[in-house]
Amino acid sequence: MSAVQEAPRKRTAYIALGSNMGDRIGWIEKACNEMDARGIRVKRTSSLWETEPMYVLDQDRFVNGACEVETTLEPLELLDALQDIEKSLGRKKLIDKGPRNIDLDILLYDNIQFDHERLKIPHVGIAEREFVLRPLAELIPDKPIDPSRPWRLTVDYLDALPPSKTPLTTMTPLSSHHPPIQALNPSRKTHVMAILNMTPDSFSDGGQHKPIIPAQGAADDAGTTAADTAAARLKETIAGFLDAGATMIDIGGQSTAPGTAEVPLEEELARVVPAVRLVREEFGSRPVLVSVDTYRAAVAEAAVAAGADIVNDVSGGSMDPAMLPTVARLGATVCLMHMRGTPATMNGLAEYPAEQGGLIGGIARELLARVRAAEEAGVRRWRIVLDPGLGFAKVGPQNVDVLRRLDELRSWPGLQGLPWLVGSSRKSFIGRVTGVPTPKERIWGTAATVAAAVQGGADVVRVHDVREMAQVVAMADAIWRY
Repeated sequence: MSAVQEAPRKRTAYIALGSNMGDRIGWIEKACNEMDARGIRVKRTSSLWETEPMYVLDQDRFVNGACEVETTLEPLELLDALQDIEKSLGRKKLIDKGPRNIDLDILLYDNIQFDHERLKIPHVGIAEREFVLRPLAELIPDKPIDPSRPWRLTVDYLDALPPSKTPLTTMTPLSSHHPPIQALNPSRKTHVMAILNMTPDSFSDGGQHKPIIPAQGAADDAGTTAADTAAARLKETIAGFLDAGATMIDIGGQSTAPGTAEVPLEEELARVVPAVRLVREEFGSRPVLVSVDTYRAAVAEAAVAAGADIVNDVSGGSMDPAMLPTVARLGATVCLMHMRGTPATMNGLAEYPAEQGGLIGGIARELLARVRAAEEAGVRRWRIVLDPGLGFAKVGPQNVDVLRRLDELRSWPGLQGLPWLVGSSRKSFIGRVTGVPTPKERIWGTAATVAAAVQGGADVVRVHDVREMAQVVAMADAIWRY
């Protein structure tokens, strides 16, 4: 009888990712996908950072990152696999440390030292390279790099570097045809996201936009006429958004106002997908990003197939267990909003005890958990946007406090470098402060919250009144983005 063969031992390694040619982020994502396909499982990724070239200075800026992988390959086998991935992606090494579309280097492998003419672990250049240390410090800030010096951690090496002449910034891709968000770039422009609710029951604009497919059971002529009319009105609305300064359109087919009944999946799809297609077909020549506002994985998948760039999930991926794996598979950017419970129960879940970190600590802790869940599902960190969830499991003055302390959330350990979306438009807390009961009349109060969001570091503001809020953003950017 033959002995039972032991399963190969799983090892943890850290791989540096780099590119400075063509679609830099696209090449890195292809490399990560190729690692996964070859059994080198990408467990976590850092953010992606744009950096000046080092050593050979006459070349374009790099995008750099790092990933944690699980592998059964021994060090030299792993090196061979990574070099084969580089080759399969068309890398040609013209000069040492020169331009390349993809660069994969083994930084660390378990907790070992390895010395070979082809490979040295830890990588010899770690200590002097901020573009390596900064992403590595996101993954393993408290891990020693050199096993012979266990008292010196990754953050110690990073802190020992002289200040960079050009500070690094993270990069969050939105689509292959638009510049990424650079959340740490002090001169970045704030995106204006226009709200397009294809619903009859949204709290301030329900029923404004009708579905653009004929109603089931309607006579052909009547149904087609109604659909044509709805499509014409929708095109007019979208053109108005874009002319007013919107750079994103967020399309939703399910109201998340407190107490609103959930619509059937088929109905949400019928509301959302034709609207996404209309934007792409009618406004393809204009630089507009399309977001789908849904907590259902099936709607997210259909919307992305129709041309959506971003999935905006008010539940942070918690209401549909298929959402985060679906977003990971699609490779779309996802906005994870902070919410507790469901839209029907959230207002009863707005207590944030001081002993558990209070309001800001509670939001940060729970968003960290959603980020971890997304990463475990395969979502790359550089594909994550966060939303503090104004009006969701937050009542009255709590929303004002979130706006006041947004910068504290942005700098929370584990959340730094991620971009933020803030949606305050017309919400009830504005009405309570200003004494304006009608949501559509809360423009001035909304304007103050939008300015506060920009000051606090928001990268995207989600609004109903696009023309007015685009002007507020332009002025706020001129004041606080320099």
